[in-house]
Amino acid sequence: MEETPPQPAHASPPFPAVFTPPSAFSSGRGSPSPSPSPSPSPAAAPAHFSTPPGPPVFSSPLRPAAVPFRATPASPQPVPFAARTAYSSSSSSAAVSLPTSSAPHFLNGVATPHGHLPSAAPPPEESPYVLFSAHKVLKQKKLLNTPSLGFGALVSPGREVTPGPEAVERDPRRCLNCGAYVNLYCDVSISSGQWRCVICKRQNDSEEEFVVSSKHDLLQWPELASSAVNYVQSRNRTPGFVPVPDTRVSGPVFILIDECLDEAHLQHLQGSLHAFVDSLSPTARIGIISYGRTVSVYDFSEGAAVSADVLPGNKSPTHESLKTLIYGTGVYLSPIHASLPVAHTIFSSLRPYQLSVTEVSRDRCLGAAVEVALGIIQGPSMELSRGIIKRAGGNYRILVCAGGPSTFGPGSVPHSIQHPNYAYLEKTAMKWMERLGHEAQRHSTIVDILCAGTCPVRVPVLQPLAMCSGGVLLLHDDFGEAFGVNMQRASTRAAGSHGLFEIRCSDDMLVTQVIGPGEEASPDSHETFKHDTSFCIQMHSVEETQSFSVSMEAKGDIKNDFVYFQFAVHYSNMYQAEITRVITMRLQTVDGLSAYLASVQDDVASVIIGKRTVLSARTASDAIDMRLTIDERVKDIAHKFGTQIPKSKLYRFPKEMASLPECLFHLRRGPLLGSIIGHEDERSVLRNLFLNASFDLSLRMLAPRCIMHREGGTFEELPAYDLAMQSNAAVVLDHGTDIFIWLGAELAAQEGQSAAALAACRTLAEELSELRFPAPRILSFKEGSSQARYFVSRLIPAHKDPTYEQVILSYP
Repeated sequence: MEETPPQPAHASPPFPAVFTPPSAFSSGRGSPSPSPSPSPSPAAAPAHFSTPPGPPVFSSPLRPAAVPFRATPASPQPVPFAARTAYSSSSSSAAVSLPTSSAPHFLNGVATPHGHLPSAAPPPEESPYVLFSAHKVLKQKKLLNTPSLGFGALVSPGREVTPGPEAVERDPRRCLNCGAYVNLYCDVSISSGQWRCVICKRQNDSEEEFVVSSKHDLLQWPELASSAVNYVQSRNRTPGFVPVPDTRVSGPVFILIDECLDEAHLQHLQGSLHAFVDSLSPTARIGIISYGRTVSVYDFSEGAAVSADVLPGNKSPTHESLKTLIYGTGVYLSPIHASLPVAHTIFSSLRPYQLSVTEVSRDRCLGAAVEVALGIIQGPSMELSRGIIKRAGGNYRILVCAGGPSTFGPGSVPHSIQHPNYAYLEKTAMKWMERLGHEAQRHSTIVDILCAGTCPVRVPVLQPLAMCSGGVLLLHDDFGEAFGVNMQRASTRAAGSHGLFEIRCSDDMLVTQVIGPGEEASPDSHETFKHDTSFCIQMHSVEETQSFSVSMEAKGDIKNDFVYFQFAVHYSNMYQAEITRVITMRLQTVDGLSAYLASVQDDVASVIIGKRTVLSARTASDAIDMRLTIDERVKDIAHKFGTQIPKSKLYRFPKEMASLPECLFHLRRGPLLGSIIGHEDERSVLRNLFLNASFDLSLRMLAPRCIMHREGGTFEELPAYDLAMQSNAAVVLDHGTDIFIWLGAELAAQEGQSAAALAACRTLAEELSELRFPAPRILSFKEGSSQARYFVSRLIPAHKDPTYEQVILSYP
């Protein structure tokens, strides 16, 4: 399918923060990062699903899929003195037993027989929180720092796994020189209790806490036995108070509703709102505000009658007007168990827009409405000059249901982009929204903006508000099913506030760039040490669905056998507990290029390279340039790490990274850089989601996963090529934010079989995206229909390839 020229772009919204330490080498600034290692091909081991039953085993080999499905690494055990040895020669992510003649394992200086290691524990390079682009580090600086491949990690500090890290209710021990935390790789003297920091190599005193009779006794301290540990401190000193670890509970939610909707859109929105409040827990508190030219704050104290206090929308709410609301008799935040009937009545009372004005020209005071919500959330504390009052009930969330742009009052833009001063007014509005987002973040409030309909919402203006508060901006076709599901998942997704993310690594390594949801922390925002070389990031929020892409380089040729990495995140959860999660990783260094390439993780490297590339694609013209850089990147990797073809100037791409070029080809053609999405607003939203997303979602957004429905209700994973489109089959294509179900013409003609196949595919699609945020759009269509272009454009075209190559790609 031919690519159409991209649409001209207007001002681009700010992207997730990029952090480039000033000491970074110049060669690393424009380079992409990480590299991965080959994962087992799904073609060789087809994926199994609980519904319907799993697929049959392939009878003949298939070409590996573009990006093999990566199973989530094993979770760390409560006492993971099981760290799989770094001396292992295996490059696979699966645990491999070593022969009995192998060298003994050492942990804190104690030798341990291999047979005594817990089998479920992950190897030292594996962690559910950190994924490296390679499981080994090349000692040669020049090759390791190759810009086209690079080295790095994807870190998800807020991820929740079961079982999670062991909780320790005391202060952590830290190196007095560099600030690193004590960990399982530290050399501890059992006679004196002193421990040696793995980052700066300095000795530290434990005040005789670590004085024990044997090395094995050190394992009683979780931080000396596990690669990940949570230090928990409760601000609630009530006797018997225990912080609840489960954050999947709704915090207080303010719903902001656009009053300028047409009847069809309003009906869909009302259905989603009714379902949303029904899904909340009885103890969850909600508030409801609608906005147009004015801001209406609904009062729950009036019982069956719908009552609202109205504020002007052309300016920010005054101090006196907010005081009147806060100290008045109205109830603007109420628990569901007491206000559910009133909430349903309010939603049912909403009326469609009555004036004969086009959607884009209607007045919407979205900025003033958010300010009012924040004023009510702050409550009496808004009168304090500094700080806020922390109340039980945790972090607040504002859900904005928008059908159009902010065109009235503070933070607004003109109705038409043809306005002579539009560029200046848009820039002013963006700065105002950014300030409002930071204000919300300071008060532990996340603003999620859920847009729907056909009216352009001016994404560059709204994006800073969502991003700076720690929320997201999502676009939907309508206010129907996907919109309602995202409302529910947005309100219940785990979130912490006031997060600080610290990165430390051995002196041999240097952090050159970090991409993710935050901004560089100021020196006075965290504790500093005498020789602290950590890189600190102030996180807008701490959520399971986030990740940071960390690019690293070697300062020089590495002499040591291991390099160490420590990632720590400090944040407040919604139960008034201060959490410090510390993750320490160790990677073996190697001299041989083949050993390094064998340890490369293709999928992780693809995601890191993709994030570095997409970061530079701020406009449609930038995206075209980035497609060309991908081509040059692949050529450079082949030249630096591949082998030259005899009697030719060409180079073979290294077989150890066979799936990397295919994944990057998907990136080049897909919605992130390609032109298969028509509007720049949609592309910019997707790019922002991708840059902040977790590894699993990022991988799916980068390269789609193709699954064919087979007879008997089984499924078979195939490479994402258009050869998968067989007229007698149904195919599911998972592309992260979209899941497509394609029915072949022959199958569609058989009514009974097509209905059964469609139902099975729909069940699979829902199962694949059950916990995904944002919830993907699920579309189904038949071969030859106009919507089928969504499906075809995301597959690699192979029908025009030579016949012998098509045979290799096809299945038996």
